Order: sequence, then C-alpha cells, then structure tokens
Amino acid sequence: MERIAYDEFSMFGENISEYGLEVSSTPQVRRISTELSDGRTISALKWGSSEPRLVLVHGSGQNAHTWDTVALALNVPLIAVDLPGHGHSSWRDDTTYSPQGMAEDLAVVIQQHAANAVAIVGMSLGGLTCLALASAHPNLVPHLVLVDITPGVTSKKAKAVLDFINGPQSFASFDELFARTKEHNPTRSESSLRRGILHNAKQIEDGSWQWRYDRRGQTETAGSAPGHEAPRSPMWDMISAWNKPLLMVRGGISPVVDDEDIAELRKRCAHVEVVVVDGAGHSVQGDRPVELANVLRRFAS
Repeated sequence: MERIAYDEFSMFGENISEYGLEVSSTPQVRRISTELSDGRTISALKWGSSEPRLVLVHGSGQNAHTWDTVALALNVPLIAVDLPGHGHSSWRDDTTYSPQGMAEDLAVVIQQHAANAVAIVGMSLGGLTCLALASAHPNLVPHLVLVDITPGVTSKKAKAVLDFINGPQSFASFDELFARTKEHNPTRSESSLRRGILHNAKQIEDGSWQWRYDRRGQTETAGSAPGHEAPRSPMWDMISAWNKPLLMVRGGISPVVDDEDIAELRKRCAHVEVVVVDGAGHSVQGDRPVELANVLRRFAS
C-alpha cells in the first residue's frame, strides 16, 4: 500500500515551472476560516497580506486550489473560497447546495475578509452562486465576472462535466483515480491533473482514495448546472436586473455556454462584455490559467 504525502502549499513550484511564471516559488498564502451562524465553517485561501482585490469562487466538484496558477500569475492580494461541501469547508447536513443558499454563506466570507474587493469572479456553479450573491447583496459585488456559465446551462450542455463529477466516489488506488481523471480532462497536462487530484481527493487508512467534495443531494445532480431543465431559468431575471459591470469569460471549446446563451445574455444585459479564451474548455482556469489571469489583470491595480 503506497502512502502519498500531501502538503497543499508544497506544489506551487510545479505551477510556476509548467507555465513559465516569473514569481516566487514560496508565495504568501494561508488558510483562513469563517464561522457561520449555524456552526459551519467556510475555508478559503488568502493570497498576499494586503486587502484582497479579488474573490475567486470555483465550480462544482472543485476547490480553491483550482485557481492556484491564476493567483500566481496575477500576483495580487485575493481570496479563493472553498464552497460549502467542497475542499476544507463544512458539509451541509441537508445536503442542499443551491446557488442562492451558498450565496448567503459567501456573503459572510466577503463581509469579513474582502469587503472592498473590486471584482467577484465565479466559475460554473461558483458563477451562479456569485450571480445570486450579486442579486441579494449588490453592495458586495462592484464588478461581476462569470466564467463559462449562464443561467441557460442544462444537464445536456454540461453532460461531459457531469459524467466526470457524478462518477465513482472511491478508488482502490491513486493510479485508478488518475486514469479516470485523465480520461475526462483531455485538455489538461498530467502534472496539472496530478496536483488537482491531490488537492481534491484524500487517501484513507486502507490506501484507497475518495473525493473531498460532498456528492450527496444537489451537488451530485446539479453539477455545474443550477438543477433545472426549463428553457428559461428564473436566474435570468437576476441578469436583467443587474446594472453594474458584468464580464463573461467563455471557454472557446466549451459546450456549456453556447451562442444562444450569449445572445440571451446580451439581450438582458446590454452592457455585458464577453471575452472568449481560445483553447479553453469549461474549466478555463485549469485549461488556460495564464490567459484567464491576463483577462482578470484589469482588476489588479
């Protein structure tokens, strides 16, 4: 039985080397925790010592480390949040992980740790959560950035993502887990996938591996989608009501956001800016992290 040691802050050198970044291999980053009124905690990574300029929120089945290369490339103070039921954050007893519910948890984190952030960035389920946050707490969201997500997502559009997320929970070995991950993520390098697994899965006493995220309830069925199949999600109304800056970052080869979604987005929010990242699938921050960092650099100063 092979035991694989895990230190979440030991792999930044790999990110830096893989993408040719000219930054320190020992960045200033630490875990912070926010206690909620019901006793749950939300964990996050705080990059830098100054007041965060950005808040980064991952998608379903991911965690705060999915933004590591983006954070390294930007080299600005920010926080990357572990959504409820993901990473090091508490799981919900009711197993319900709706964007609206998680937005209330996210609001507490931002109020305590990033009240003056200039932009809130959410990918996939994290993007829908940030949209719900913007609707309920517009004072916390001066600029909303959605990464490859709109309220028009359905299980059909997100099928490739959901097939991976809704797969087995346990694996007999790391090699078995790695093989499945590689099969479902053909656009990613092997080193990137290995880091991702170590951040997103844990080895238990018998040597087998399990995902860290809560696969019960809504997380399992909704995945990247909001859990609806209606032609027009009620969350589109949140887009219509949004009158602050909105940036949509679309993965160039992702099926999750299609041209119809973009047309609806422009119809409901005439001032939206749409940027396409060539070669990126749904997980833009994983496939093209440096290019995404370049898009977000406008918020760095």
